[in-house]
Amino acid sequence: MTGSSTFGFIGLGVMGEPMCRHLVQKTGSKVLVHDLNAEPVARLVQAGAVDAGSVAAVAKADIVFISMPSGAHLKKICEMPGGLLELARAGQTIVDLSTSPLKLTRELAAAFAAKGSDYADAPVARTRAAAEAGTLAISVGATKDVFARIEPLLRCFASEVTHCGDVGSGQVVKILNNMVVVGTVTALCEAAAIAESAGVSTQTLFDALSKGSADSFALRNHGYKAVAAREFPERVFSTDYMHKDISYALDMARDAGIEAREAALGASLLTEASQAGFGANYWPVIVKVIEGSSKKS
Repeated sequence: MTGSSTFGFIGLGVMGEPMCRHLVQKTGSKVLVHDLNAEPVARLVQAGAVDAGSVAAVAKADIVFISMPSGAHLKKICEMPGGLLELARAGQTIVDLSTSPLKLTRELAAAFAAKGSDYADAPVARTRAAAEAGTLAISVGATKDVFARIEPLLRCFASEVTHCGDVGSGQVVKILNNMVVVGTVTALCEAAAIAESAGVSTQTLFDALSKGSADSFALRNHGYKAVAAREFPERVFSTDYMHKDISYALDMARDAGIEAREAALGASLLTEASQAGFGANYWPVIVKVIEGSSKKS
């Protein structure tokens, strides 16, 4: 894929760097990059990107991709002096690949629209390995015209790209996806703790569950690879990151007048895990909190 458009990419962390690398390698276009960490910038420059040096310099691009760790970071790079909003212009497109609060997403979309810029929320799902392989799943909130414009670019690093509706709908789908995953993994962790206490190993339990109606993506990935394997590395989707996403789900539930009991339990377990020193660890580490509660009783 080639073209005369210039692309920008802000946020080159665990997911952002491999996504940007695919964009550089597969589009043949000029890609301006920026991150506070110089190391991923240097690696991407070697791959063919251009070090923009600032958010303001990236704002010169026709289509700007953003991959931030939280809504607060997104708000800052958009609203700060010399930020994306101040420099926005007619015909420009902003694409947020982060998982961001629904209310903020819609507020930013309206603010950019006032400057003549288009806005899309396109939060990514799946793992760092999927980002490296270019097989992420992306839920997109945008007008049909904007979706048609950005879909080929998103497919540079995603194998599944779903148009969910207008701006904000991508965030709704992504946030609720994570809410459901936390509920499922919480149940798996509780089942593992109960099984172990009754003399049945987690591996045996999960092998049996995988052959029945309790089988799921969460079991085959989070269950086997983390809970059963007791592997909770850092620089994978962390407890603190997942807690952020669940807090967004609870915000949406409150706005809808719905008491999301299971999501509240997941948030509580993630909070406990973070307070226990596991905030940077892969979030299925909540199994340690669940096991610890049985030892206190």
